[in-house]
Amino acid sequence: MPRVRVNGVSLDHVIEGSGPTVVLVHGSWADRYTWVPVTSLFVGHCRVASYDRRGHSRSERPPGQGSVHEDVADLAALVETLDLAPVFVCGNSFGGLVALRLAHTRPDLVRGVAAHEPPGTGLLAGPDLADATARMSPVRALLEAGEDAAAAELFVEMVALGPGGWALLPPRVRETFVHNAPTHLDELRDPDAFGLDLDALASYTGPVLLSHSDDSPPMFAPILDRIAAALPQSVRHVYAGAGHVPHVTRPEEYARVTLPWVLGSYGRGTA
Repeated sequence: MPRVRVNGVSLDHVIEGSGPTVVLVHGSWADRYTWVPVTSLFVGHCRVASYDRRGHSRSERPPGQGSVHEDVADLAALVETLDLAPVFVCGNSFGGLVALRLAHTRPDLVRGVAAHEPPGTGLLAGPDLADATARMSPVRALLEAGEDAAAAELFVEMVALGPGGWALLPPRVRETFVHNAPTHLDELRDPDAFGLDLDALASYTGPVLLSHSDDSPPMFAPILDRIAAALPQSVRHVYAGAGHVPHVTRPEEYARVTLPWVLGSYGRGTA
């Protein structure tokens, strides 16, 4: 697969189709392979770029502590190096945080954002924060102990898909989650990873689609409430029974909801 070197790391990527460009940014544990069901629905309407974030799967995993700022810089450099701008960015989970950060740090590169369940736990307080901590603390403990397979399974069951979700994942996806487990521990150790500067984010005036699923952990709705308050132009969508990864569990619905935004036809009766 093609590789591009940006910010000192080599990133695996693929570009398909033609037309307005959308960049797909995967979340923690995963890689660009999880976007395949959606890519097949997008191609034919637009140019689709997806990549493995640094440290994930086929991209280079540099030593030392990483940061969300590197992820944002990588995405900006990828867009510039491959001459893709301006791009619509679809980000899932941690990829949603990366997409939102790119929107306010490099608005010249971004013509719109769709973020599903960005885990901005740094925006939470009280019972919402307590719930998020209760879900993630056992996962972190397993990662710290080197129990990557157990941590990956617990994350899927506690956050991504709910009880029994691990068994529903294809073997390749389960293997990817285990392989990429160290990158999530890296994120958990990054003090800036799960926060957002809402004042800075408010400077972004482009279109924004924010979504969550009605069967996901309750922390995501209040996170989106706070993000939406900073982005009054944003639109909310709730998926029914799609979990943390609607592009995997409900790819047709994800494409139906998101593609009009990618094409700039939202608000004209198409979404």
